[in-house]
Amino acid sequence: MNHPAAKLKTLDEALAQLLGCAEPLAAAETVSTFDADHRVLARDAVSGLQVPPLDNSAMDGYALRCAEVPVAGAVLPVSQRIPAGSTGTALAAGTAARIFTGAPVPEGADAVVMQEDCELLDDGRIRVRSVPTPGQSIRRAGEDVALGATVLAQGTRLTPAALGMAASIGLAELTVARRPRVALFSTGDELVMPGEVPPAQMRPGAIYNSNRFFLRALLQRMGCEVSDLGIVPDRLDATVQALRSAAQGHDLVLTSGGVSVGEEDHVKPAVQALGQLELWQIAIKPGKPFAYGSIPGGDGAACHFIGLPGNPVSSLVTFLMLVRPFLLQLQGAAHTAPAVVHLPAAFEWKRADRRREFLRARRNAEGALELFPNQSSGVLTSVAWSDGLVDTPAGQPIARGDTVRFLPFEDLWG
Repeated sequence: MNHPAAKLKTLDEALAQLLGCAEPLAAAETVSTFDADHRVLARDAVSGLQVPPLDNSAMDGYALRCAEVPVAGAVLPVSQRIPAGSTGTALAAGTAARIFTGAPVPEGADAVVMQEDCELLDDGRIRVRSVPTPGQSIRRAGEDVALGATVLAQGTRLTPAALGMAASIGLAELTVARRPRVALFSTGDELVMPGEVPPAQMRPGAIYNSNRFFLRALLQRMGCEVSDLGIVPDRLDATVQALRSAAQGHDLVLTSGGVSVGEEDHVKPAVQALGQLELWQIAIKPGKPFAYGSIPGGDGAACHFIGLPGNPVSSLVTFLMLVRPFLLQLQGAAHTAPAVVHLPAAFEWKRADRRREFLRARRNAEGALELFPNQSSGVLTSVAWSDGLVDTPAGQPIARGDTVRFLPFEDLWG
């Protein structure tokens, strides 16, 4: 039966319970650093060297002793040339060394003057047009990474910058968490796959299965191995059989549709027939019908089950707010919460709901948030138009100019 919103679980309560069930996967694997983007590090990346290994020049110029250039205009002969990848000799007294970015600073030099501040004379000497200071334009050995330092901690979700960091300390491979294995299917006799029936020939009441496309893409962006099991008919026996089969060899079964309370919503009784359902409805809008439980899987292990609502925006929001952190925790990620930006509202929202509400909005040229005019849970256009969600507390209206919590899609998408 339906429950009043006041008795439903809050999002924070539901998320805490959900994450409490997300024991990180025990298995890990070693992959090429080239292939580790978006994976979660399962072991600290520790540096076996210091970076940079030697004091080196931060720019093209001339290495010299500051004491030998007490005033602007001092003239020094050039005693050696040190390109990147080469090591010079100790700097002779009263001379400068031509040096290039990244090249080791020769012993005896204590500054580098950029070439724009030096004048090359006809006889090969240089005139230094500025007075250098000790340490100028020198990158010190180990200032980026110290020997033995942990440069990337276990639980880090790897980014392109993190991969570059790993490569800079010589790591060609990284140990990462195993990819979660997720079985995905939709329920609903009204669903039709794009390409199977032209729009003009759609039967009355039929709709294209959009949820399957964005859920599959989101799962893949989260680093999951996805088994797409298609559309299950709206029958209890078919739903039970689909769930029983999907639980074998997977860590999570994710469904879309059939988790409400109608006569044709069979997911809830099907899960209860096979295993247990531990969460049911939560106080958010869109996305009230949400289900979590477990189903016996292979080798006696339990397979997680999550059932999302069928309305596309409800399905998307519940995935982002609940499934995304759940999958991150399964992979042992240190951080599961989405990024939050505080921005001014360029809109009014007087229809405050009793549930916590996620409004689709986008930033305008002034950096304020504009609201999509139709916030219905069935209007996927609102998500395609927007670039994030306004996280609105229950019962709180928004006036133009108020500062609101904004969750950018650029972070939530993966």
